[in-house]
Amino acid sequence: MTNTQYPFYPNRSQTKQLFFIAGPCVIESEKLCLEIAETLALVSEKGKITIIFKASFDKANRTSVSSFRGLGMKKGLAVLGKVKKQFGLPIVTDIHTPEQAAEVATVADVLQIPAFLCRQTDLLVAAKKTGKIVNVKKGQFVAPADMKYSLDKAGKKTWLTERGTFFGYNRLVVDFAGIPILKSFGVPVIFDATHSVQMPSAGNGVSGGNRDMAIPLAQAALCAGVDGLFFEIHPNPNKALCDGPNSITVKDFVRNVPRLSELFEKTRGWNRK
Repeated sequence: MTNTQYPFYPNRSQTKQLFFIAGPCVIESEKLCLEIAETLALVSEKGKITIIFKASFDKANRTSVSSFRGLGMKKGLAVLGKVKKQFGLPIVTDIHTPEQAAEVATVADVLQIPAFLCRQTDLLVAAKKTGKIVNVKKGQFVAPADMKYSLDKAGKKTWLTERGTFFGYNRLVVDFAGIPILKSFGVPVIFDATHSVQMPSAGNGVSGGNRDMAIPLAQAALCAGVDGLFFEIHPNPNKALCDGPNSITVKDFVRNVPRLSELFEKTRGWNRK
C-alpha cells in the first residue's frame, strides 16, 4: 500500500483541511510501527485525510535515567524509512542536537523540536537549514507570544504546536486564549491533545496522564481555530514503553478522526482567515 496522493500542508495558506500527526511516542519495535502505520494509511486513504506518522527514535527528555528511550537514530531512521516506503505516510520525528538535523532530514518530512528545546538557537537554525518543515513544540514554560522568537530562528516554513503549560508541580493546563496568538504569526498551529493531558513526573520517575480528556480538549482546540491535531496512539497504552497514561488507543483515534474532521469543517469559518 502506498498513500501518496494526500500531501500534507507546508504553509498557512494551504490548511483547508484538518491534518493529523499520530503514532506511538517512541519506536518500541519495527513491528509495532508498521502495524500502526498500516492502520493510519488505511484511514488516510479512505477519508482522504492527511495523517503524518510520528514516532521518536530517541526520547532524550525522560524523567528517569532508567526509562526506555528508543532504538537510537540509526535503527530508528531505518524503521521510519520503512514506514514511509511501505505506506507512503509523511514522517515526523524529534531531533535533539544540531548534528542530527541533516541525517534525520534524509528520512523525515518534518523535523520536530521538543518542547524543552524550543529556544535552542543552534538546534532551530540547523533544522531550518535542512529545508524541511520544522514543527516547534511550545515549551511548557513559554508564553504564546514569545514563540515568535523561536519562529525567527526556525523560519517561516515552521509549524507551532501547543502542548499545555505548567500549572504548579506535575500539572499542565491548556490556555486556549493562546491559540489565536500563535495563529497570528501566520503559520499552521497544531494542538497536541495527548501531551496536554500529561502529568509530568507524577508517577515515581515517570509521567502520568489522563487520556480520557484528550478528545474533549482536541474538540475545544478545533473551536479555537487550530489547523492540525497531534495524538500519541498505541494498541495497548497501558503497556506502552513511553507516555502510556496520556496515549489513546489506535481504535479510539480511528473512531474519532471523522468526528474531528467534521467539527473542523463546521468551525473553520469561525476563527480561520
